[in-house]
Amino acid sequence: MPLPIRSSICFLCQTKASLMAPSILPVSGQTTRGMATARLRRKASRMALSPDVSKQSLPPSTKPRRERAGPFASMNQTQARFRDNERPRSQAALKRSGEDGKAEKKKESPLYKALKMQETLTPIPYGRRSSIKTRLANITSFDHFPLLPAVRQSIFLQALPGLSDVTPTPIQRLAIPELLQEESKKKKKVKKAGEEDPEYNFDQYLLAAETGSGKTLAYLLPVVDAVKRAEALEAEENKIIEEHKAHEREERAKKAFSLEPEEPPMTNAARPRAIILVPTSELVSQVGAKLKELAHTVKYRSGEIASTFTPRRIQNTLFNPAGIDILVSTPHLLGSVAKTNPNILSRVTHLVLDEADSLMDRSFIPTTTEIIAKVNPSLKKLILCSATIPRSLDNQLRKRFPDIQRLTTPNLHAIPRRVQLGVVDIEKEPYRGNRDLACADVIWSIGKAGDRYEASETWGPLNAYMEQKTKKIIVFVNEREEAEEVTKFLQSKGIDALSLSRDTDSRKQQETLNQFTEVKLPPTAEEIMLNKKKKRAGGSIPFEAPDRAPEAPSRRLADTKVLVTTDIASRGIDTLAVKTVILYQVPHTTIDFIHRLGRLGRMGKRGRGVVLVGKKDRKDIVREVREGMFRGQALI
Repeated sequence: MPLPIRSSICFLCQTKASLMAPSILPVSGQTTRGMATARLRRKASRMALSPDVSKQSLPPSTKPRRERAGPFASMNQTQARFRDNERPRSQAALKRSGEDGKAEKKKESPLYKALKMQETLTPIPYGRRSSIKTRLANITSFDHFPLLPAVRQSIFLQALPGLSDVTPTPIQRLAIPELLQEESKKKKKVKKAGEEDPEYNFDQYLLAAETGSGKTLAYLLPVVDAVKRAEALEAEENKIIEEHKAHEREERAKKAFSLEPEEPPMTNAARPRAIILVPTSELVSQVGAKLKELAHTVKYRSGEIASTFTPRRIQNTLFNPAGIDILVSTPHLLGSVAKTNPNILSRVTHLVLDEADSLMDRSFIPTTTEIIAKVNPSLKKLILCSATIPRSLDNQLRKRFPDIQRLTTPNLHAIPRRVQLGVVDIEKEPYRGNRDLACADVIWSIGKAGDRYEASETWGPLNAYMEQKTKKIIVFVNEREEAEEVTKFLQSKGIDALSLSRDTDSRKQQETLNQFTEVKLPPTAEEIMLNKKKKRAGGSIPFEAPDRAPEAPSRRLADTKVLVTTDIASRGIDTLAVKTVILYQVPHTTIDFIHRLGRLGRMGKRGRGVVLVGKKDRKDIVREVREGMFRGQALI
């Protein structure tokens, strides 16, 4: 029988183990429920809140607590944080808004919100435009004007040849009757505070009308009429003086020892009756050519001088022994001639400032005012003519000639509705910002397209002769350095392009401009008879072969001529043969918009303009100009 194994655990350890062992006795149900309830009542300390949690541990501070703004400080913000004191505005911001108490806030037109550059023009109220329309409705023919018969006949034979139905334009209806009136007896005074200015005794007029409305003829007809009337009056006076001198010679002949020398007769060389001032030599040639046309019917002597002429030609024009009646010149050249020959301004009765907005700017106004002061003793009428009235010109007129009579047409500062304006975005395909490529593509599209004949235009039957086979296009650039660059690029693309700017040779300027101003008129009866005689005699012009072989027709744009120019060709130039104008860049001011697009729509003909718009150009300005043109409203 094996012996029992004794435990190696001590008695004390056995006693602890028995106390810690679970009881094997049965437990009642009441005891079990009491233990579970006690376990549920006990909660974690983190779920319990102290009853004093809402009490402030520190006294409230009088200063507002400044919170640090982190990167996510405003994500859960439910209320806007307004400052108690508003931030003070600068004086420049107050002046712009008109809240500084010195300037009243201006009311902006609802149409032109972005076109701020129209502020350079002087506004004309629409109520005044409507009253002028009713005033002009009764004048429908040149027969309503008290012109001399010879002057009226020159309108149909020389000024507007070949037209069956000739009616005066609005500016001609408005200006010719006023300029034909005798000089008023009321003295015109201009005085500054603290200064004594000369007293002006002549009448002052401002002729303002849209481009291509016949302003040149509006002042030429009254000036020519006044010259012929003065010539007739002077002839009568000379007749009386000659009779008086003949009587004196008879009296002296009775005295045997009368040796008093006779005075030589006064010559009219270099002493014109009327002077027309224009800003450029191109306008000198254009106005001078119109005067020579009228002189074929109305006999008078006219001349033109410009800085591009030779000194011999200028001297022969001024000091012609037969005299001179009307002179066309630029202000600087006339001013330099007047310094050495003051008598050139001693007989002037009519002084015309064509393109007055240019002649009254900072570059011309010292010379212009000096000429006006020198002709003041004999001057009867001062006539200013312009297609726009900038605010600078308006301020000068209010300062120097406050009594000037303003003759403005209802459509002043408006581009004719017969001119359509298109926009080409050079940022789109296929140009990708290449302005030169976009210009060449537009010219090729216009050159390949055919023009539809429009019989409803003013010229009527002359359209058959005036529809030139060669299309004429003018491209305007803002800088004269770009004119030559654009011309070379267009020539590389097979386009017959010419450049015209101040850098162009003076001899080539007029030749280049004549290609875009001359219009083919119907042949006269004499020319038709002469051509018939040549055909009968077999006198035909032999064909001359060109010196060089022409280039491939696939690379050349046929029957299209392009003139790339600056603003030198945008003022006063009669581009009747041009039907398309491309604005290589958006013009700087509204005045440039009006003058450049004014090369179109002349004499009632239609035209089309295209603007190239890039990323940095103001598209909203171009859009508002198009809206104004569509509505027929003035750009002001």
